[in-house]
Amino acid sequence: MLLLDGKNAVVYGGGGSVGGAVARAFARAGARVFLAGRTAVSLERVAAVIRAEGGVAETAVVDALDEGAVDDHADGVVAMAGSLDVSLNVIADSDVQGTPMVEMSLADYLSPVVTAVTSKFLTARAAARHMVRQGSGVIMMFGGTGDRAPMRAYHLGGLLTAFDAVEAMRRQLAAELGPSGVRVVTLQTSGIPESIPADADQRAAIEADLIARTLTGRAATLADVGDVAVFAASDWARTVTGAAINMTCGAVLD
Repeated sequence: MLLLDGKNAVVYGGGGSVGGAVARAFARAGARVFLAGRTAVSLERVAAVIRAEGGVAETAVVDALDEGAVDDHADGVVAMAGSLDVSLNVIADSDVQGTPMVEMSLADYLSPVVTAVTSKFLTARAAARHMVRQGSGVIMMFGGTGDRAPMRAYHLGGLLTAFDAVEAMRRQLAAELGPSGVRVVTLQTSGIPESIPADADQRAAIEADLIARTLTGRAATLADVGDVAVFAASDWARTVTGAAINMTCGAVLD
């Protein structure tokens, strides 16, 4: 059974590691995938893999902070495919980390908040306008709110504030869009080791910390994220909205 057969799915940030993994999973589940992002080369690389596996993928260079570009792209998807059934935004939030908050500028602290709220609002709104008219659809966020314990080992700046802001947006969108048959969910992760750049400072230490926080001794993989995303986007999850789907392997307890 193809859980997403006949569905049209937009993945913002589709050229990245997480977005690419989800896009491939969507395509394997039968969806026609529309990859959007700022770098054509990375988008085409993912699209080529999907096509080689027998899937259907389209690409478009879209700045998710550009209101007109986001709206035009969503309109174009519907004009081409007839519907917009799934919208997932996995674009990394611009942030400044490594500086204690007491030494951080206001602009640096607000950077991830402004980026996250702007891109998630614009992409969700563009999708919702079409989904409300068709009476169905799924809008998905990615990341969620982490452990409430103080993150003393890291100077994360406004990143956690950005996550909380997006979660507040998700809850309000779910409340407003539910009567129109539109679901809004978050794919909650405490970190995906495979998504950490190979040349990142302290990569090994970060990966070890992510795994140590879990209850299972292993963190979620990119394949895990793709599988959960397919479930969340499908009718098998039709009762799930306004919620975060916890894939933290117990790093965050509900």
